[in-house]
Amino acid sequence: MQRTSDYHYHLPPELIAQTPLDRRDASRLLVLEQSTKKIYHTRFYNISEYLRPGDILVGNNSRVIPARLFGRKSETGGRVELLLLEQLSERKWRVLVGGKKMHTGSQINLVDRRGDLTAIIANVTAELSGAIREVEFNFAIKDHLAISGQTPLPPYIHIPLSDPERYQTIYSREMGSSASPTAGLHFSGELLLSLREVGVLFETVTLHIGLDTFKPVSSEFLVDHQVHSEWASITPEAANRINEAKLAGGRLVAIGTTAVRLLETAALRSAGISGELHDISRRDTVGEIAGTCPWRPVAAFEGQTDLFIYPGYRFRAVDAMITNFHLPRSSLLMLVSAFAGRDQILRSYEKAITERYRFYSFGDAMLII
Repeated sequence: MQRTSDYHYHLPPELIAQTPLDRRDASRLLVLEQSTKKIYHTRFYNISEYLRPGDILVGNNSRVIPARLFGRKSETGGRVELLLLEQLSERKWRVLVGGKKMHTGSQINLVDRRGDLTAIIANVTAELSGAIREVEFNFAIKDHLAISGQTPLPPYIHIPLSDPERYQTIYSREMGSSASPTAGLHFSGELLLSLREVGVLFETVTLHIGLDTFKPVSSEFLVDHQVHSEWASITPEAANRINEAKLAGGRLVAIGTTAVRLLETAALRSAGISGELHDISRRDTVGEIAGTCPWRPVAAFEGQTDLFIYPGYRFRAVDAMITNFHLPRSSLLMLVSAFAGRDQILRSYEKAITERYRFYSFGDAMLII
């Protein structure tokens, strides 16, 4: 049985990128060629050298909402921070609360970016696990985020972002994420145009990212971990274009782990496997799903996915992936290990550390082909 501790590595703190590069596509790119186990070092703007005409890039077009809110307790005036995690209804959200004694019935008066009180009130309606609460706002809060909200950054980034758009991909469209699909941050408009000129196709899908995706796995064994479900969508038109590219001989290249999870969920649905997907990796491992999992077309869908991909999972859709370097013990590190093998991934990470690559959200990139 696989242990979470098997996915630990030591990263020197100075390699955690604190700011994005001035030029999006100037990041370094580590290329892992699975067939030969060779590692190449280049720059992201050279990625076309490793792609072929007819390949189709698929990116997550979810846009980060200004999900970080501040307020004061109605009873004491104490400072409270809210991080929106998931919308439950028009006015109800699952949130992460920073503040003491935030119990059911507590009331929070939100402030704007200048610190002035607004007319928005949040009432805690349920206490969930840890510091997570269910709150109900007196307004549909999405309509007020432009005034009251701030773009959330991961806790390992300590330098304020001068331009919030640098935490958005250039193709972001659909508002709904609490964190950015960071593998897509490396693409510039010029790079996408140049890829199209050499015959590389591009498509977008949507998966709204919650912070649970990035949390380290706390259970001792991988099989005991369950990722939080996230809302995803792939339109019939996008599914058709992806499937046509594959049938024409192109490779499906996922931009980021969120795109991988969505595409694999869509492939499972086309195979008639739906509902709770979190244990698919375990079922693949023990052989409950027969066969070697040849390519499956992706099916259009809209709904939740809780697919947890870790070694043992058989990929049904994705042929290659572009990804950043992930935190130790995270489900994202387990996903890329499922794709390329744990030993190869950890060897690649060791090489990246030796070569002083920049890690995490604003860091460098990796192409696994």
